[in-house]
Amino acid sequence: MHFSYQTYTQMTNILKRTVERCPHIAKTYSIGQSTEGRDLLVIEFSNNPGQHELLEPEMKYVGNMHGDEAVGRQMLIYLAQYLCSEYLQGNERIQGLVNSTRIHILPSMNPDGYEAAVAAQQDSGYTDDEGQSAARNLNIGRTNAQNIDLNRNFPDLTSIAYQRRRSKRYRTDHIPIPDFYWFGKVAPETYAVMKWLRSIPFVLSASFHGGDLVVSYPYDLSKHPLEHSMLCPTPDDKIFKFISKIYATSHERMSNENAQCGSSRRGSKYGIINGALWSSFAGGMQDFNYLHTNCFEVTVSLGCDKFPPEEELFNSWHENTEALLAFIEAAHRGIKGVVTDEEGNVIKGARVSVRGIRHDISTGENGEYWRLLTPGIHIVSAHAPGFVRAVKKVHLPPNMHTAGRVDFSLQKAQAGTTAEGEEVDDWLPSMGTYERFDPYNQYQRYASRPTDSSESRETRLEKPWWWEYFMMPGGPPPTWLLKL
Repeated sequence: MHFSYQTYTQMTNILKRTVERCPHIAKTYSIGQSTEGRDLLVIEFSNNPGQHELLEPEMKYVGNMHGDEAVGRQMLIYLAQYLCSEYLQGNERIQGLVNSTRIHILPSMNPDGYEAAVAAQQDSGYTDDEGQSAARNLNIGRTNAQNIDLNRNFPDLTSIAYQRRRSKRYRTDHIPIPDFYWFGKVAPETYAVMKWLRSIPFVLSASFHGGDLVVSYPYDLSKHPLEHSMLCPTPDDKIFKFISKIYATSHERMSNENAQCGSSRRGSKYGIINGALWSSFAGGMQDFNYLHTNCFEVTVSLGCDKFPPEEELFNSWHENTEALLAFIEAAHRGIKGVVTDEEGNVIKGARVSVRGIRHDISTGENGEYWRLLTPGIHIVSAHAPGFVRAVKKVHLPPNMHTAGRVDFSLQKAQAGTTAEGEEVDDWLPSMGTYERFDPYNQYQRYASRPTDSSESRETRLEKPWWWEYFMMPGGPPPTWLLKL
């Protein structure tokens, strides 16, 4: 590992060299392209890379959503190198993780913003009274090349969940994307991540940020429109606190109250905080993960300095190594299983419910599911249209670190009767259905852009670091500025 910041090209070369060194457990793939044509490159680790295996959980790490928050990007590059080298050296823990988990790592979700942040710090020749570079204080590179904050650009499904919470059979899972969302400005990076989420059955996720030292968990949006610091838990508040504490307590400093920094200090406890209690906002990625898919995501802020000196990267890696590994292991908490009919045929789209938690998990193509749960006794049921609900009592001991196998075999309901558990979705008429994604093909161009984007990148290099601040969403490029 080289504890220094890498350019986009250097990062992609490192990831590809890692795959060349560990081709039997690693693979790279692109989920799409940034505004300026850079591939959003993911490196995957598994004992069968490129293939989903029955009942093997899939988890993801996403870094650099805000381009000027660079520590997470570096930690994920180092993690990829670490998993490869330790696996080859016979580290039993790493071999066990890779052999039992499909791990996806996206080091940079906003490569355009990162390049702008690096250029800004190099071009800015003056500092403020505290020695911080002016470019750093201006958050150059936080947004993408369209000046869009990616962590405010996802569909606001939280407001929909709040609007429907008084309904008798309201649900907080698999909320469809409303059609009106597609008439706004959707960034290509956001579009790519949404398609990625819908294509892989992720169980667990963490997104890495900077500017604070804390793990925040959903919801990010306050249920009260005028209250910006209000505790707003999800139905899965216990499991979100549980997995958040796994990262925070495994980190060398995060759970230490004396080490905390930033605005989260007034509301965090043991290094974790509810997102809405910290700072309410709509369109966040972790709320979208929870309300639209089976994936549980938290946000990890790695320090108050978003772009620290390179000399501090070694310490950051040392502080986060155990936490990164422990969080991957958390994907094996709870239960997993397969839902079939009496003849052994798998049932896709069956819903797995836990009594007392108004958030269901749905089965995938192979009838499989994963359900993160805290230790204790849970009443779990599976149901699907046309079948009778099946119920089981599950006991998860505190020291159980692997998911318990709980399969369900559903009996068909008698003809002419309504099957127990068969419910009618009472979505708002404008919501459409869950399968509707970019229904008017307004953003299909993102999926079919040419891969050769050298011209776009060269154009970016010719522009000064302050360029994006004049690139307001929906407005024309300020070409007149380049004539001065």
